[in-house]
Amino acid sequence: MDSILFQFGGNDWFSWIFMMFFWMIFLVFYPRLMLSQIVWKLEKSARDLEKMSDKSKKFIIENINKNPSKTLNESIDRFFEFFLIEPVSLDPFGIVGKLEHLVNEQKDRFDYFVEQILPGENNEKQANIKMGLAGGITVHDIAKIVRHYVELVRKTKNIQIAMVLQMQLPLIERIAKSMFDGTKALTKGEPIGDGIGPYVAAILSKDDVGKEIEEDILMSEIRIDGRHAFVLKAKGPGGRIGRPGKAVDKLVSQSKIARIITIDAATKLEGEKTGFVAEGVGVAMGGPGIERSYIENIAIKKKIPLDSIIIKMSAEEAITPMRKKIRDAMPKVRESLNRSIERTSKGDKIIIVGVGNTSGVGNTEEDTKKTDKWIEAHEKKLEIEKKKKKKGEE
Repeated sequence: MDSILFQFGGNDWFSWIFMMFFWMIFLVFYPRLMLSQIVWKLEKSARDLEKMSDKSKKFIIENINKNPSKTLNESIDRFFEFFLIEPVSLDPFGIVGKLEHLVNEQKDRFDYFVEQILPGENNEKQANIKMGLAGGITVHDIAKIVRHYVELVRKTKNIQIAMVLQMQLPLIERIAKSMFDGTKALTKGEPIGDGIGPYVAAILSKDDVGKEIEEDILMSEIRIDGRHAFVLKAKGPGGRIGRPGKAVDKLVSQSKIARIITIDAATKLEGEKTGFVAEGVGVAMGGPGIERSYIENIAIKKKIPLDSIIIKMSAEEAITPMRKKIRDAMPKVRESLNRSIERTSKGDKIIIVGVGNTSGVGNTEEDTKKTDKWIEAHEKKLEIEKKKKKKGEE
């Protein structure tokens, strides 16, 4: 302490008083200064997210109508506040049925709204707008939540809440930016990372478009290594997910199935490579779990083995335009699929499900060539942008 006091002119009473005054000012005003700096940064992030939300809304509206009316703008503004309240889960029995009912109601509301704002438009365009709206609503919700906590910090002057939010913001901003890019891709009907499952299914289907056996789900029948395979995917190239679980349930009820194989995108861990293919057991399928429960229940009842093949990618890559390294995983997926098929006897019937959003992905092998061209062009565009950015930094 003497050495500290020496810096202020000695160890007399004046120095002691000055030292106490200094620490009192520091302890009183420093937290407020730090809070002000954090709030300023949080406010900037909140405004950026709100701008992103507005841009996604504007992008969707422009894809509906280049000269939108006041009524259309108001309708989109109102629909961006749409929400779903999860069912009561205190008693878990029957929760899947409750959730399925609400999800169906949600889909019906989206269908009705898009039909109102795009009457008579082709089904593929309507499907893309529905997916775009879903992405835009997510960006809007993120912006609202961040704004809520910024205002809460400002109102309560609670530095703990401010610091927690500040620590989470980089991840929140990454997710919001990815969802914003994904909203644009889905609205335009471009392929996204999550579409790798339908992409694989389309290639397997060869030139067979298949028939719709369940809502938005196409089935092709092919021969693979002496096995009879039912290949399922959502109907493309519009953005759809369909009801693959119900489709599998229907097929198993009609035929004796020896194995069910699901192929889907999966979130990788940091440090893992994008496009890495892994094999496992179970149902590779995201979402609320309704479709997965259909497959699991019928598989348990019929004692059918469940194989899964996943293509790893980050959460951002799953909802943004498909990268070449994801598409290039196809040969490895085929190798994994062959290993899975070998575990069944020749003549057996199997089901292969390409799980995911089929935006920008057609229904046959010939259609995937268009997807390939788009991915190649997109990759070149990203390379050019990367070089320009690097040149600008130099």
